[in-house]
Amino acid sequence: MSGEGGARAALPTRLKSRLREFLGPGLITGASDDDPSGIATYSQAGAQFGYGLGWTLVVTYPFMVAVQMISARIGRTTGHGIAGNLRRYYPRWLLNGVVALLLVANTINIGADLGAMADASRLVIGGPSIVYLVIFAAFCALTQVFMSYRNYVSVLKWLSLSLLAYVFTLLLVHVDWEEALLRLVIPHPSVSAAYVTTIVALFGTTISPYLFFWQASEEAEDVEETPEREALTEHPEQGEAELERIEVDTLGGMAASNLVALAIVFATAATLHGAGITDIQTSAQAAEALRPIAGNQAAIVFALGIVGTGLLAVPVLAGSAAYALGEAFGWPVGLARLPLQAKAFYGAIVAATAIGMILNFTPINPIKALYWSAVLNGVVAVPVMAIMMLLTSRKEVMGEFTVRGPLRWLGWLATALMGGAVLAMALTAS
Repeated sequence: MSGEGGARAALPTRLKSRLREFLGPGLITGASDDDPSGIATYSQAGAQFGYGLGWTLVVTYPFMVAVQMISARIGRTTGHGIAGNLRRYYPRWLLNGVVALLLVANTINIGADLGAMADASRLVIGGPSIVYLVIFAAFCALTQVFMSYRNYVSVLKWLSLSLLAYVFTLLLVHVDWEEALLRLVIPHPSVSAAYVTTIVALFGTTISPYLFFWQASEEAEDVEETPEREALTEHPEQGEAELERIEVDTLGGMAASNLVALAIVFATAATLHGAGITDIQTSAQAAEALRPIAGNQAAIVFALGIVGTGLLAVPVLAGSAAYALGEAFGWPVGLARLPLQAKAFYGAIVAATAIGMILNFTPINPIKALYWSAVLNGVVAVPVMAIMMLLTSRKEVMGEFTVRGPLRWLGWLATALMGGAVLAMALTAS
């Protein structure tokens, strides 16, 4: 009897644990995936093609879950991030090439996100965008250097909830649900350059290289900083519980990310596309999708979403670049370290943020920059994913935790899908 009572008492505890996992790293990763680049890309997809590209968010879900789980397994199993493992097992030229691709993609993405945050703030408050640009860049860099990232996101993750406004918008606008749901399962494909390029952008903003490096490095840092956790290659008895935690965390976080993304596509399809606005050029146009629920305050709600997810994503972008660079050169890395203990690592974070900020001193449209940064992420993801899959198949790297079975096939299928989309974009553009 006491055993049954203990089991009943343990059930709420397990449920609370699962809820904490879903509202913790999984939600942060998902919210970071729906960064300003994601919001702009989903909005442009809905405005330009209506409900026609909603299927991509159904197709990518199992693939993005698989790739993020594989990334997390690398860090948790080996105690090192992706770049750290490449440094140990692959030629230097390959390591340098992968890290260089990541640095270029991340820096451009940082610049696009910062520019959009500044533009959205100017839309609501007024004044010159440059002031907001400098403030956001300084805030993101300095808080990551001097403040615990976990404390930082515990506050900022609530700002990301403003994205739920897109979900509520679906209740107030006329969504052609028959057409929307039909296009989720029966695509109406096109071979036009714009259609294929938007697919690459959608793939690139949902399956993003910076999240691979971030996820692996955060797991590796957790191994280093948590006394009871060891690399699974050294303590395989911890494997079952840890792999289950990673699975639950990733499934929940990516589901939240894709549901919000789908809501953005549907909301902009019903509002902007329905009104004949098929090419979003400004933040004001993008904000119009929220007018049915927010009225004249649509710009404020839109700005909160852009700024909130940007403040979450920019540190992840800069941090993943610094982790990769630090592991490549053997620096002390980790956000748990004090600044003086990892000067080069934190210097890389500040430098990536500063260079991203400087990229905005050009006549580039902030909304277009977000879209094209997503396209770039889609291109860069292909070689990174292929190398990850090869890495996780090596027993000398992963021990008994080599990625195999359905997860392995999903990882390779995701790589092939991304590669096929990039090849199709190149062919249609020529």
